[in-house]
Amino acid sequence: MKMSRLVAFSSSLLLGAALALTGAGVANADSSAAAVDYVALGDSYSSGVGAGSYDGSSCKRSSRAYPALWAAANSPSSFDFAACSGARTGDVTGSQLGRLNASTDLVSISIGGNDAGFADVMTTCVLQSEATCLNRVATARAYVDSTLPGRLDSVYSAIRSKAPSAQVVVLGYPRFYQLGGGCLAGLSEKERSAINGASDHLNTATAKRAADHGFTFGDVRTTFTGHEICSGNAWLHSVNWLNIGESYHPTAAGQSGGYLPVLNNAL
Repeated sequence: MKMSRLVAFSSSLLLGAALALTGAGVANADSSAAAVDYVALGDSYSSGVGAGSYDGSSCKRSSRAYPALWAAANSPSSFDFAACSGARTGDVTGSQLGRLNASTDLVSISIGGNDAGFADVMTTCVLQSEATCLNRVATARAYVDSTLPGRLDSVYSAIRSKAPSAQVVVLGYPRFYQLGGGCLAGLSEKERSAINGASDHLNTATAKRAADHGFTFGDVRTTFTGHEICSGNAWLHSVNWLNIGESYHPTAAGQSGGYLPVLNNAL
């Protein structure tokens, strides 16, 4: 049986680092990186909405998104960027999984936020009362408990079926707000706390489903700590009235400083 090319890649990176200390062996790590076939699946947090430098498609794939940054740094033998803005679990199974095959070594994915009604939660909270916001957040949490796990199972099972040897990294979502931060207007602290709690709830459910499928969960909450909205150095857009679709999405710094290190650590 063929040894996983991703395992070989990781091993040779370690060997290359050791040899580099004695002034030899750098080319070995570079050549092994070229053996990796990488497919990036998922929603707007993986396609890079909010980071700019888009490819012109309706999916708004950015060259500053973490999958593109990883590919640029590691020069895999193939890189298929299938993530798409607005994608739900059904969109992944319906239109993105055709990029996978038995030779795929690495898969990354963020999915589930749109199924849980991410955009509607934020629209409701920005435009309506605190009570209405909190009720909408509660509805989203209930969906995460009742329906989302089965939908994630369908996606993850299909990924494993099509790419049986791949390492799969499931990326989560950041908390949106630094509580007690520098925002002087906008949502109440109670609303911000509820939204953060809903993000935690979604991450917990996603991590559990990923682990049950043998996948690695990449938790980005730590890397985004200190860079939430209201922090003074935010890696997330707040409401952007000039480009509403970028609201509550990572900036280019959020992709490079928040998501990319988590993917690297997972590997």
